[in-house]
Formats: sequence, structure tokens, C-alpha cells
Amino acid sequence: MPAMPTPATSFHTSTTISSSSRNDLSEKAAEELRTANATPPDGGRAAWLAIAGAWMVQFCTFGYLNAFGVYQDFYTREFLSHESPSNISWIGSVQLFLMYAPGMLVGHTFDAGYFRHVQIAGSILLVFSIFMLSLTQQDHYYQVFLAQGLGVGLGVGMLYIPSLSIVSHHFRRRRALATGIAVSGASCGGIVFPIMLNHLFTMSSFGFANGVRTSGAVIAALLTVANCIMRTHLPPKDRSLRDTFSIKVVRHIVSDGAYTWSALGAFCTNLGLFVPFFYLQLFAADHGVNATVTTYILAILNAGSTLGRTIPVALADKLGVFNMIVPAMAVSAALIFALFGATTTPGVVAVAVLFGFSSGAYVSLIPPMLGLLCTDLSELGLRMGLAFSLVGTSMLVGTPIFGALLGGNGAAGPLVWWKALVFAGACIVAGVIFMGIARTIFVRRQPTIPSTTTFAATQSKPGSERQPELVFARTSTGLRRDGACHGS
Repeated sequence: MPAMPTPATSFHTSTTISSSSRNDLSEKAAEELRTANATPPDGGRAAWLAIAGAWMVQFCTFGYLNAFGVYQDFYTREFLSHESPSNISWIGSVQLFLMYAPGMLVGHTFDAGYFRHVQIAGSILLVFSIFMLSLTQQDHYYQVFLAQGLGVGLGVGMLYIPSLSIVSHHFRRRRALATGIAVSGASCGGIVFPIMLNHLFTMSSFGFANGVRTSGAVIAALLTVANCIMRTHLPPKDRSLRDTFSIKVVRHIVSDGAYTWSALGAFCTNLGLFVPFFYLQLFAADHGVNATVTTYILAILNAGSTLGRTIPVALADKLGVFNMIVPAMAVSAALIFALFGATTTPGVVAVAVLFGFSSGAYVSLIPPMLGLLCTDLSELGLRMGLAFSLVGTSMLVGTPIFGALLGGNGAAGPLVWWKALVFAGACIVAGVIFMGIARTIFVRRQPTIPSTTTFAATQSKPGSERQPELVFARTSTGLRRDGACHGS
């Protein structure tokens, strides 16, 4: 009986299966390698250089915007004296709005691997706009608005979020502390620039134009160094820039209750939080505070903010991010109301120091809080961008509303402080309530630990779904997730 012929497809099928298996193994190995490379190293030369670069960017962006109170006072009393405080504050509020509003676009451009491109473009635009501001003419409001409000604001907006996100690429367990160190640059800028601008504007040999150019030269030098030393660590996902704007991804993020309530809390808080940075120097001058103290009041405010951006974030790595940010917001609200009685030099100085501390803690804890709520680091830029876009809207309208309630018209007319202060304080109180709701949701969704034993992920069995490098512990305030992700 003749032998049965071997099927012709046998070898082909075997080869196909073998090739398919090899491809699957290659893809799996590549994904494992990408995941391993994506793990934040929590230190190293590149990580600390990233912090140094981010510090310089924060100094030049948020730090420069923190000095707008000097411009507000100078414009109100001299340079744009025919404009109301509310109209002038639109310049500063548009800056703050544009610092946050492009967040979704800038954040996902960062996620897609274009960090270097965004940083360089933002640096050029910021420096160019500052030098254009120095060319504006007195009583030409539209020139100042275009150069400072739009130009500076857009430049800052391209730099701010990527400089914070890159820190999260390099740090996980110490992310709050690392972020706090980076954002302390904003407070240091808020100390240096008000002193510099106040003195240069009043010097006959400098004046407004040369004073602005000097500040632009300082910013240009620091941003050049920052762009040379910052490097990202997390590789971009293998997807197009268009894919990063998937409605499905956005819907997934917005459906996170803790994230949504915390974003609403930040929205309400920022309606009133930046009022002292815009108006405290004018408040001091209007209440007869010593002229020298008035000149330095924003520097004093930002000096307190420097401590607030470092000490509370260091404690947040042990006590929990939410446990630090909610009290900081509550103290900020109380200090706004304290201005009703703080009309003397010691009182204004005390409020400036304490408000700087509490507001600095709040601002520095927002990025690690968003990182805490993020389950996929490749979404971090989008999560920050969505939240900051919402926050930017509140910063756009908050200080102009305060200015409208304040009344007055340029250098003439009485200023009605009580209505404006009630508005600012009430907005922050609403933010405290919403942030408290976010904390409650976050704590309740944590895994239930049956005993007081601390579990380390490195001790889990192979195949366990426990996330690496996370430690869970039971505390008196609820479940705490140790490392970079303390939440309660």
C-alpha cells in the first residue's frame, strides 16, 4: 500500500506559527524593555539636572508672573493711569490663563516626545515678548496687553507644564519633594523680580523700558542653561500626536471622580488665590503702610512662598498629599479674610509671610496630587493639561472680578476692599470643600488591607497585579499609599 503523502501545508503552517510566536515574543520583550526604561530612577545625574533645569524654568515663568503686582501698581499709578485696576488686571490674568490654558495641547505634545521642541519655542517667544514690552508707550493699553498679556502668557504656557511633567519622569517615591524643589524656583523668581523691577522702574538712569529689558536678559540667560541640561526619561508611546487627543482617553480621565472633584476644587481656589500677588502692594499703599515695606511686600510674600513650596511637600511624602493640600487651602482662605483687620505695617507683613507659605504649599502640591491620581504615566501630560486648562479659566476671570468689585479708576477714586476680599475668600472656601470630597473618594477606592502589616510590592508573588514600588499601610486617617503616591 503506497505511503500517504505529507500535506503540503504542514511545513508552511509550522513556519507561520513559529514566525508568529517569534513576533509575539519580540513585541512582548520590546514592551517589557520599554516598561523597564519607563520606571522613574528616583535619582541620578540626569534626574537632578532635570530638577535644576525645571527650577530655572519656574524662576523665569511663574516667578516672573508672581511679580505682576509691581506692574499692577506701576500701571495703576503711572504708566496706564487712565485705566481702571480691573482693566489693568486683565493683563496679568490673561498671562496666568495662558500659562495653564494650552495645557492639554502642550501636555500631550510632551507625551508624544516633543519636549525639546516645545521648550525651545516657548523660550524664544517669552524672551521676544518681554523685549517687545520694553518698547510699549505710556497710556497705550493695547500695546502692553499684546506684548505682556498675550506674548508673555503664551511663552510661559509653553514652558510651564512640560517643566513640571519632566520631574515626574525622573522621580516616583520622592516625586512630591522633587516637584517642591523645582517649583520653589517660582518663589525665588517672585522674590528677585519684584525687587529688581521696583528699583529699576524708579531709577532715572533705567526707567521702565531698560528695567524690562534687564529682566528679559536674565530670563534669556537662565532659559538657555535650562534647555541645555533638561532631558526626558520616559519614552513616548508608539502613537501619533493625533491619537493623544482620543475622546475615549479624555472620557476615561474625566470619569475619575477624585480627579474631577480635585480639578473643580483647584478651579474655585484659583479664582481668589492670586489676588494678593496682584493687589497686595496696592493694598499696602492704599492703607498707608510704610513706603519701603510696600516696595518689598511682594518679595516678602514670595519669600514665605519659598518655604511653603518645600517644607509641606517634604512632609507630603510621609503624611499624604491630600492631608497637606486641604489645610493649606483652608489657611489661605482664612488669611484673605484676615486682611479686614491687617491694615497696619506689621499686620500686612504677617499676612504676606503666612499667605505666601500656605499658597506656596497649595501650588506645589497640585502637580504631585495629579500624579498621585494618574494610573498611567503616559497620560500624565494630558491629566495635567486638562486640569490646568480648567484652572486657567478661573485665573483669567478671578482677578478682574476682584478689580471690578474693588472699584476706583486709575490713580483717582476710592477703593472698596471689603466686597473684593469676601469674593476671594469665599471662592477658596468652596475649593476646600470640593478638594475634601476628592480626598474622600480617593481614600475609599484604595484596596482594603486586612491587617496593620505593611506590604511591599517587591515581596509579591510572580504574576501579582500589585504595582511595583508601592507600599500600602493603614493609618489613623485611612489607607495611605506610601512612596510618591500618598493620598490620604
